[in-house]
Amino acid sequence: MKTSIRNKNFMLGIVLFLTIILVLSVFSVFYLTKLSNKTRAILKENHYSVVYARNMAEQLTIINQEIANGLLLTKNIDTLMVKNEFTLFSKSLLLEKNNITEIGEDSLVREIETSFNAYLNSVSTVIKLPKESGNHQSLLKHFDTLYQQLMHLSLMNEKAIEAKTNDARVYAKKYSIQMSFIGALCFLIAFAFTFSFSSYFNDRFFKFYNGTKDVVSSNYRERLSMDGEDELAEISLIFNQMADEINENNKKTKLPLHTEKDYNTNEINELKDVLIRIKTIESEAKIVLAKLENKR
Repeated sequence: MKTSIRNKNFMLGIVLFLTIILVLSVFSVFYLTKLSNKTRAILKENHYSVVYARNMAEQLTIINQEIANGLLLTKNIDTLMVKNEFTLFSKSLLLEKNNITEIGEDSLVREIETSFNAYLNSVSTVIKLPKESGNHQSLLKHFDTLYQQLMHLSLMNEKAIEAKTNDARVYAKKYSIQMSFIGALCFLIAFAFTFSFSSYFNDRFFKFYNGTKDVVSSNYRERLSMDGEDELAEISLIFNQMADEINENNKKTKLPLHTEKDYNTNEINELKDVLIRIKTIESEAKIVLAKLENKR
């Protein structure tokens, strides 16, 4: 069965290049997914904890400021506002309890919860008995303890963010080197195939071009020599047959050294027909050669 250039070599090249693209795409997605997971973990695990800690510290400061203003300026404390801030504090604390990621963070959150309950009780006592100085000191003590714990929670997660960011940078550099190696390897494979593919066809087309040029130049003894079973090999056989026929016709149409009177009219007409066919074949060969030169 005849092998088709289009079906064999072209399809092989297309499959190879598509495979290279697929390999590069798969590795790119793989490495990008791993980096994305690392950065997402930083955001989910530590950044949110920092936000929760700062929100609780802000709400704690607002509560303490409202109570201090009420005591110093001898005005009524806005209990509704204090209650709302305690509610927000409780929500942030609950979110933080569900986002424990670092070693020792769970015990710190339990301590924060204990200190918060103690501070809440102190605030209630001060609101009920604002003139008791002992209650004020207890409130300040609980405030300082709780605030320091919140700052410790924030600092713990900020250090974790820094460490995980450095780790992600190391992995990014590592993945970059690996992708560069894979890309270079794929490029070398594609380049080697392209060079081999083009060399194969350049050699065959060069032989075909030279052989056709010889036939057009009336050198009918030259033959195209192409191995294989593809279309170019089949074309070379056709050209060789054409050259054989032209050569045979030339031999048959060589006139002996006689005068024109020795030939009758029918023989002259047959000779003209043969010459016309030869010229037609040569013209067709010149057209094929011109097309080949344009393709080059």
